[in-house]
Amino acid sequence: MENEVKKILNKIRPSLQADGGDCELVSVSEDGVVKVKLLGACHGCPMSTLTLKNGIEKTLKQHVPGVKEVVSV
Repeated sequence: MENEVKKILNKIRPSLQADGGDCELVSVSEDGVVKVKLLGACHGCPMSTLTLKNGIEKTLKQHVPGVKEVVSV
């Protein structure tokens, strides 16, 4: 599952980078929890929760079976 998550994150990354941000995969647990680190403009942004849940998490759940949640560390 980790390789699939990486592939999808690489597709999402240009959108984040266009706004001066980025994300880094920290880990993928066996129970479907994906941990990411928000970087650049995304780190500390008031909208980062929306980006995380409505962007990254939603996209990963659509494309990678087994993803249950995405959390920021």
